[in-house]
Amino acid sequence: MGDDGVPMINQPETVGEVHAPDQSKVYQSPGMVKSQSVGTICPPQKEGSLRGVSIDRGVGFPRLVKSSSSDAFTTNFNLDPVTKNSIPAAAGAVAAAAIADQMLGPKEHRHLAIVMVSLPARGKTYTAAKLTRYLRWLGHNTKHFNVGKYRRLKHGSSQSADFFRADNPEGVVARNEVAKMAFEDMISWMQEGGQVGIFDATNSSKQRRNMLMKLAEGRCKIIFLETICNDVDIIERNIRFKIQQSPDYAEVPDFEAGLRDFKERVAYYEKVYETVEEGSHIKMIDMASGHGGQIQVNNISGYLPGRIVFFLVNTHLTPRPILLTRHGESRFNVRGRIGGDSALSEAGELYKKKLAKFVEKRLKSERAACIWTSTLQRTILTAGPIVGFPKIQWRALDEINAGVCDGMTYEEIKKNMPAEYESRYKDKLRYRYPRGESYLDVIQRLEPVIIELERQRAPVVVISHQAVLRALYAYFTDRPLQEIPDIEVIYSYLAQSERWSCAKAPSSL
Repeated sequence: MGDDGVPMINQPETVGEVHAPDQSKVYQSPGMVKSQSVGTICPPQKEGSLRGVSIDRGVGFPRLVKSSSSDAFTTNFNLDPVTKNSIPAAAGAVAAAAIADQMLGPKEHRHLAIVMVSLPARGKTYTAAKLTRYLRWLGHNTKHFNVGKYRRLKHGSSQSADFFRADNPEGVVARNEVAKMAFEDMISWMQEGGQVGIFDATNSSKQRRNMLMKLAEGRCKIIFLETICNDVDIIERNIRFKIQQSPDYAEVPDFEAGLRDFKERVAYYEKVYETVEEGSHIKMIDMASGHGGQIQVNNISGYLPGRIVFFLVNTHLTPRPILLTRHGESRFNVRGRIGGDSALSEAGELYKKKLAKFVEKRLKSERAACIWTSTLQRTILTAGPIVGFPKIQWRALDEINAGVCDGMTYEEIKKNMPAEYESRYKDKLRYRYPRGESYLDVIQRLEPVIIELERQRAPVVVISHQAVLRALYAYFTDRPLQEIPDIEVIYSYLAQSERWSCAKAPSSL
């Protein structure tokens, strides 16, 4: 049971499986800081052991507005409407940094355009989608603008490779036209409150990039994000996937014909490709495999661009499973009490044994897999019977802190603290328990967990709590922040982040 305090009658509880791209060791280059989001891994443990590596990644956040049960006070900032609209729906460091950047930086820097640069089949769109998901989850109003969609809407999806030739004047005009259309749509969205636009196109020539910089003058700050891949095997795999999935080839029945056409398109782009040297830019060079690579940064400053660089340093495209599961039912769950640190109920004891059998079967060939738990005993006990894998305890994976309400039932809160009960009911996302946390606080303390999950190259089993799993699941499925408090902790389903499909969980669990 998690922050809602509803006893879990039907054990076993959820195991959510996320096949997220693997994360390898962080590349270290001058000016870059190595990730410190994980500590020493403890050796595999015997059943019943509660010892593990305790990683304290909890972060406290000041309360700018006291709860309804306290003497109220507020903090007012003299922000113009545009600035107010671009402040993220976030807590702690994200909100503080955003306010500082918005108040002190140039007006056009209140809006940020990440302009992708790449040859086709180099992971450009995948990287754009991952970055969009990460920034949204942190609370930044972010939108992905894919120029290919604009092209297909205006000119259809059956354009041959000749359409993309640099010496085809009609094709060049048509492609620049849809690029301008998409960019102007992005600017309009920013003026209505959007903060970060991800402009997804090849943008492979200086001429195209200069056109975009002129369109952005006085309206937004541009950072070019170039993805370079020299691994022929990865490129070939991406090309074949493109033929299978892209709307451009949906009506081409002959796979080999589509493959020849797309490779011809790539060849036309390669003839005129110019790497980024101008303006603020980030270059990701051979980062896709997770085996080394480089990231080069030029003229990047500010909190949000810095967070983007940090995220990109820790990301790659190699898939591996991540399993998300709640702890077994606890004694507090049975009594309908929130929080606490109680042991498992009889149903919880049964679940931990079934979970151990499932994990050992599922990951029998994955000797590098790892088990992550919170520091609370109900997750540690749930992980107890799982043997053969190292276990790490994260304080950041602890359940949402219910503050003075810890150990109470919701009926008791409703009776004794009606104003608090009503405030939580009206806005569960932003509501902060007196001397406790809100869901936005939980998201901020989970960022190191997300970064480390992105960086990991081996499977990870995360055993945690309802509020925490809601936030993690929302990240991997790109769910809006407002939906997080109401996400049902999925029962009997596995979610795969590779292509975001669902399948029935094994009946053995």
